[in-house]
Amino acid sequence: MNREDRLSTPAETRVARGHRPLVAIVGRPNVGKSTLFNRLVGKHLAIVEDEPGVTRDRHYADAEVRGKQFVLVDTGGFEPNTQDPLMVGVRDQVRLAIAEADVVLFVTDSTAALTDADLEALKLLRRAGRPVIYVANKADSVARAMEATDLYRAGADNVIAVSAQHGRGMMELEGALDARLPATPLEDTVIGEGVARVAVVGRPNAGKSSLINKLLGSERLVVTDVPGTTRDAIDTMVTRGDKQYVFVDTAGIRRKRSVSAPVEMTSVMQAIRAMERCDVVVVLVDVAEGLADQDLRLVSLAEERGRAIVVGLNKVDSVDAKVERAAVADAHKKLSFAPWIPVMKLSAKVGKGTTSLLAMVDRAWTAHGKRVPTAEANRFFEEVVDKHPPPTASGRAVRIYYISQVGTHPPRFAAVTNFPEYVHPSYSRYMQTQLRERFGFEAVPVRISFKAKRKREDMA
Repeated sequence: MNREDRLSTPAETRVARGHRPLVAIVGRPNVGKSTLFNRLVGKHLAIVEDEPGVTRDRHYADAEVRGKQFVLVDTGGFEPNTQDPLMVGVRDQVRLAIAEADVVLFVTDSTAALTDADLEALKLLRRAGRPVIYVANKADSVARAMEATDLYRAGADNVIAVSAQHGRGMMELEGALDARLPATPLEDTVIGEGVARVAVVGRPNAGKSSLINKLLGSERLVVTDVPGTTRDAIDTMVTRGDKQYVFVDTAGIRRKRSVSAPVEMTSVMQAIRAMERCDVVVVLVDVAEGLADQDLRLVSLAEERGRAIVVGLNKVDSVDAKVERAAVADAHKKLSFAPWIPVMKLSAKVGKGTTSLLAMVDRAWTAHGKRVPTAEANRFFEEVVDKHPPPTASGRAVRIYYISQVGTHPPRFAAVTNFPEYVHPSYSRYMQTQLRERFGFEAVPVRISFKAKRKREDMA
């Protein structure tokens, strides 16, 4: 068995075009939705307090159950008859979450009788026609679980009693989710393998539709000065010379303090779904406003999904050179956690920089699928290790024996070493940088995993 065989993974299959199914958690305030969200995600992400109504906006996270991946969304408490403007917004968010969801987890409090809000939500769910899993939460004991019968009396079937706080009943709930989730991502339109698929994301009024219209040479997408004009993701084929691209325009994402209209909340999910079915993500930013936290969150989401990333500072025709230079410097500073992301200056309005943007998209797309032969990678890393060997850690002399690329989209490498647990993160970053510079992995995340050298008897 040669080195490459030992490092190789099963026959590589590229991630299917499509999006992960969406599972929405809904219910009235203070029934434990956020606690259930945290339990299913496996991290403490949502704010959990005893005060009703703490969760105002929907909260998204990637999750997995029994090998099936999905996006889990926590919603604000459902109060159908409230006149409070904030709670009306939450109610509308819940309705939109149900409309988006592939599976709904309807949560009630097993320690209390069903309220009018519960019954109204049940009616809404029946009309929506979505697969629903009925969850009676706070069933902290066997006796409490046996008493969780109100949902049955209201016409629900297959009620699962759980205690999200203590983990009771979670295996049964995971089994119900497993039965309702599709085995593979939900498919979108199939695009030829030779066509780059590009998601254009960013806050409202950053010029996303204007950019695609300029590339397309027409006014196919509606462009106005009103933020948030685009409500749905739109796929547009762009042809330049002998090359084709599919650009996906998405609804803008508002600054957090101004996210109030429920329709804007759906845009976050659209951006995530667009990323998952694209190779390259262009995060478009108004140069006068600069990179905001929401833009950086989008960058992080794209990086986590292994997408090629380009940041575009748009509307440079509207600012002077000093503002432009300051915006570029600020963007590089804020992207210091991922210095490999290119920052490009452009104006969708007049077409400045659009040719350079397409050229960068080409290079990023090529790098995303690039494969380096094992022999070439090892010759290079012999030079790298000789020049800068791994530092000794805890008295252990770390040695890297060989390396091989084990995947693409994004490029993934595996390095065999005697002490993988002692390879410092800074050395891993050094290796990634060297790989990027030598083999042209431009604008893409590079993954390196360190594996222990197998014993001779294991290799026989």
